[in-house]
Amino acid sequence: MRVVIAEDAVLLRAGVIRLLADEGIETAAAVDNGDDLLGAVKEHRPDLAIVDVRMPPTFTDEGLRAALGAREAIPGLPVLVLSQYVEESYAVELLSAGAGGVGYLLKERVADVADFLDAVRRVAGGGTAIDPDVIAQLMARGRKNPLDALTARETEVLGLMAQGLSNTAIANTLVVSHGAVEKHIGNIFSKLGLEASAVEHRRVRAVLTYLERS
Repeated sequence: MRVVIAEDAVLLRAGVIRLLADEGIETAAAVDNGDDLLGAVKEHRPDLAIVDVRMPPTFTDEGLRAALGAREAIPGLPVLVLSQYVEESYAVELLSAGAGGVGYLLKERVADVADFLDAVRRVAGGGTAIDPDVIAQLMARGRKNPLDALTARETEVLGLMAQGLSNTAIANTLVVSHGAVEKHIGNIFSKLGLEASAVEHRRVRAVLTYLERS
């Protein structure tokens, strides 16, 4: 696997490069701003871009904008965004930009090496990885929405889907059968009005609905 990293904090950037190298993951380029990120992904065509949300010059959303631009330049480019704080609108906007291959983690999650590397592999493989703290904050909004139709168990399953867990991992977490998880997911799709489509990825759409309306 080859990655491009965009992170202006020198120590964190070096730390991520070292973590990845220890796992045999090559860093094709490491930059500290959004413009250079776009150039690096176009030049190296990496398997994954790891991007800080806030970078120079204004330290607001340059990283996110660059990540979205990179996905426009290279459709389907997996992007794992890192943020210092829970900024829920960024997670929703990133997920809205494509069906899979996206992640949003708090920087503190990098300290948990196993979780971070799992997220790297999951996103690079086309899946999603959303930080549990982001999901918890979105759930705290408490406004009425289509998710009210879901049972407590279905909501729990959808929350685990939002974290990027596979059906097997969800079954193991909830200590239920694989078939039970598939049934819950089928009910979730039905209740959210997500019909089967060759164009739209229902799993990602369900997660996006969860993040937007929880």
